[in-house]
Amino acid sequence: MNRTRLLLLAPLLVFAALAGVFALRVSDGADRSAVPSALIDAPAPQVALPPLLDALPGLSPALLEGRVSLVNVFASWCAPCRVEHPLLMQIAGTEGLQMVGLNYKDRIPAAREFLAELGNPYDAVGLDADGRAGIEWGVYGVPETFVVGPDGAIRAKHVGPLTEEAMAGSFGKTLRALLAAPAPAGS
Repeated sequence: MNRTRLLLLAPLLVFAALAGVFALRVSDGADRSAVPSALIDAPAPQVALPPLLDALPGLSPALLEGRVSLVNVFASWCAPCRVEHPLLMQIAGTEGLQMVGLNYKDRIPAAREFLAELGNPYDAVGLDADGRAGIEWGVYGVPETFVVGPDGAIRAKHVGPLTEEAMAGSFGKTLRALLAAPAPAGS
């Protein structure tokens, strides 16, 4: 009889234990917007992309050196990219920050229309038509945003639409710290 009760209670005990672990993880205060990446503190990928827009440069390794850069991976077909775009427009006015767009697997007319409709926060926009640069950057999907330091190394990564919460968390803290740091000698 006792053995039967124990067998009946076992699933309930396992469920209670898993629920407890889940509750601890949800309430531990960890910043879930920051995604661990093998590229953090590594040099940004050495890929060059042609420009999406005639008036702005594309993406090049040299472009990411000497300034703090926010590299945003976006596409016109990406609904969350529309959600984050007003925040990108707001961030674009930040002193000392270079905004770089990486247009991922998009059609050129659609990407240009996207920026014409919503505004262009970028100082440079590279066209990654086949997605190869996205692979080099370790992109899981769009949107994704990277903070690149003036030394050309990736310092933070955010997966998903950029939000006020992400900017208040570790991602934004990393960006603010880099912007507040003295400029490297020779820049």
